[in-house]
Amino acid sequence: MDDTKPIAPAHDVPPRPASRGGAVAGWLVLLLILGALLAVAWWAMTPREAADTRTGRFAAAGPMPVAVALAQTGDLPISLNALGSVTPVAAVTVKTQISGRLTRVAFEEGQVVKEGDVLAEIDPRPYQAALANAEGQLMRDQALLRNAEIDLERYRVLVRQDSLARQQRDNQEYLVRQYQGVVKSDQAMVETARLNLAYCTIVAPIAGRVGLRLVDQGNYVTSGDATGIVVITRMKPIAVVFSVPEDNVPAITRRLRAGATLPVTAYDRARSAVLGRGSVTTIDNQIDSATGTVRLKAQFDNDDEILFPNQFVNIELALDVLRGAVIVPTAAVQRGGQGSFVYVVKPDSTVAVAPVKLGPQDGERVVLSSGLEAGARVVVDGADRLRDGARVAIPADAGAEAAPAGPARPPGARGADAPPTEGRPQGRRKGAP
Repeated sequence: MDDTKPIAPAHDVPPRPASRGGAVAGWLVLLLILGALLAVAWWAMTPREAADTRTGRFAAAGPMPVAVALAQTGDLPISLNALGSVTPVAAVTVKTQISGRLTRVAFEEGQVVKEGDVLAEIDPRPYQAALANAEGQLMRDQALLRNAEIDLERYRVLVRQDSLARQQRDNQEYLVRQYQGVVKSDQAMVETARLNLAYCTIVAPIAGRVGLRLVDQGNYVTSGDATGIVVITRMKPIAVVFSVPEDNVPAITRRLRAGATLPVTAYDRARSAVLGRGSVTTIDNQIDSATGTVRLKAQFDNDDEILFPNQFVNIELALDVLRGAVIVPTAAVQRGGQGSFVYVVKPDSTVAVAPVKLGPQDGERVVLSSGLEAGARVVVDGADRLRDGARVAIPADAGAEAAPAGPARPPGARGADAPPTEGRPQGRRKGAP
């Protein structure tokens, strides 16, 4: 007899209720995993520059090689740059004052002539005939006048003898006056004819250089011709007209009223060659409201005739000279959120930030109105890799070669005071920032 008891089916066993404490533990594990992932992501995304800086990156990399220059006391010319146009002092279009056929051209194109030199001639024969006619008319009227004057003297004698009526004497006096007027008119006609005959020879009204011939021999010319015969331009001296901003007018007028001479230098289009040196002669009497500028005129000797009328030139006006100023190369000036500053090299080979106030500059040098004294060493190359307190390395020959400001250059000199390049690093070290 089998005593084995039958096993109850599985679905008949009632399910055990889930544990509440196990669910809470699962959520805690999930939160810990998420927190660990966020920490790893934050560490990976954190900039390493700040950490490197705080741990002395510059000290670990060693001193930074830089080029330095000395801040010096000197004189700095204050100049204004402008675009000018060369204008002749005198330019004349030679025209005929009478009508006639051009029988002779007596000049060569490009010739330098003096005042009064013969340039051309017009056929004089019609005007010679007109002069002869006017002279004949004058001689006839002069004879009539003389005859009337003799009759008047007779009539006056007869009137005193009471042998002639006074009315006849008076009529003779009026006749004499009429002839006098006719003779005077004839004399004017003779002078006009002589003047027209003189106009047949065309002479140079001014001294200068003649241009291209505008009319050839054989043409019929009149006083109404617009082109004329030739243009004469005075090349020596010559003027340049240029404009400066209206803000500079007070300083310019103050200097001119004080009797100062304002030197002006003319450069070519590339500002690489000096075309001439002159001085300001006058300033216009009004400001152009459309451009906010005022025109000035400067005169140049132009002995070599390099300056030509209507030529565009670059102008440098030496307005004044700032004397005894602290001058550094423009490359030494840095700009940041707090304004302009320079890196000053201290005796312990570290740099310090020195805020400065800038004054006038001439492109390669700048005046420091405040913030630095003469004799200080400033960084002119490599400043973009520095910070306040960083240690720097100066090449051995930098102290001997550095000459930042240099002597004050005369107005118009170019490139004489460029900052030195000896001692500058030729390249960045591998791995340098």
